[in-house]
Amino acid sequence: MSAYKRKRGSAAEAKKNKKKPRVNDEQQAAAVPGQGEEHCVPPPVSMGKWKNKERVLVFSSRGIDYRTRHLMQDLRTLMPHSKADTKMDRKDKLFVINEVCEMKNCNKCIYFEAKKKQDLYAWFSNSPQGPSAKFLVQNIHTLAELKMTGNCLKGSRPLLSFDPIFDKEPHYALLKELFIQIFSTPRYHPKSQPFVDHVFSFTVADNRIWFRNFQIIEEDAALVEIGPRFVLNLIKIFQGSFGGPTLYENPHYQSPNMHRRLIRLATAAKFKEKQQMKDLQKLRQTEGKAIIPADPTEDVFKTYAEEKPVQIETSPPEKPLKPKKKGKEFKRQRMVMKKKNNA
Repeated sequence: MSAYKRKRGSAAEAKKNKKKPRVNDEQQAAAVPGQGEEHCVPPPVSMGKWKNKERVLVFSSRGIDYRTRHLMQDLRTLMPHSKADTKMDRKDKLFVINEVCEMKNCNKCIYFEAKKKQDLYAWFSNSPQGPSAKFLVQNIHTLAELKMTGNCLKGSRPLLSFDPIFDKEPHYALLKELFIQIFSTPRYHPKSQPFVDHVFSFTVADNRIWFRNFQIIEEDAALVEIGPRFVLNLIKIFQGSFGGPTLYENPHYQSPNMHRRLIRLATAAKFKEKQQMKDLQKLRQTEGKAIIPADPTEDVFKTYAEEKPVQIETSPPEKPLKPKKKGKEFKRQRMVMKKKNNA
C-alpha cells in the first residue's frame, strides 16, 4: 500500500471518529415539536439595517401626580425608541434638558412639567437645535383607566393619522413634522417589531389637539380605541430647544389660573345677586303702604246696627239650680209606699 493511500485512510478514520457536538436541553426541546414552545419568547425581528436612529427622552419634573406618571409610562411602552431618566428638580432651568439629552444620546424630548400640583405642561422638543412647543395637557385617561378591549403588539410600528387642518396652517404644519419625528418608530429598530397594528390619531377641535390611539383589528381597517388619550392645548412655539425667539403664540389660550379666577368671579357674582334680591325684599316689607285718598261714595250703601242700651248690674248673678235627676222622686215614693205596706 502506498503512502498516499495510508494517509487518505487515516484521514477518513479521523473524520468518522470525530466527536459530535453536545446538544443542550433547550436545543433538544426546540428540536422536538410541542416541547418548549410555551416558555420561549421570540426576540424582536429586525431584518434590515437600522438607519433612522431617532431616540426620544421621556421624563418629567418633580411634583407630578399618579395620573401623569401612568401616562408617561404608557408613552414609553408605545414608543420602543424612547428612553427614561430620573425626575428633574423644578429649580433647574429648562436649558439643562439639552445636556441631559446629549448624555442620553437622544435627539428628541418629551418633558412633563407640573405646577401647583394640579396643572400639567408638556414640552415637545428637537434637541439641541429646536424647534420646541409648549402645551397644556388636559383630560388625561391612561391605559389602565380606560379598560378598553383592544390590545396591540408591544413594540409594533404605528400609523400616524393627522387632521387635514395640519396641512393648511403653518404652525400646525410645523407641529405635524415634530410629531412625526417623535412618535413614529424608526424602521428596523432593534426593539421594534415589523408589524403595523395600531394608529396614532391627531385631531384638531376647539383649537386643541386631541390624541387617540386605535388598534387595527381586521383587514377592512376596523378600529378599536385602546388608549391612552389626552388633549394638548398649544401655548407657544419656540425657535430653539426649550427657549429662544417665539415663532407662534396661541391667541385662544387661557391659563388655568385665569380660568379658575373666572369661575370664582362667576360664583361670587351669583352670590351677590342673591344677596341683592334678599335686601330688596326686606326693603319692600319695611316700606309703608301707599296712602289712598278717602272716597265719599264709599258709605252710601253702608247700614248701621241698632245700638242697645248699656245695663249695669249692681248685684251678683244668682247661682243656677241643679237639675233634679230623673226618677229620684218616683223611687222615694215607692220606698215610702213599700214601708206603709209592710207596716
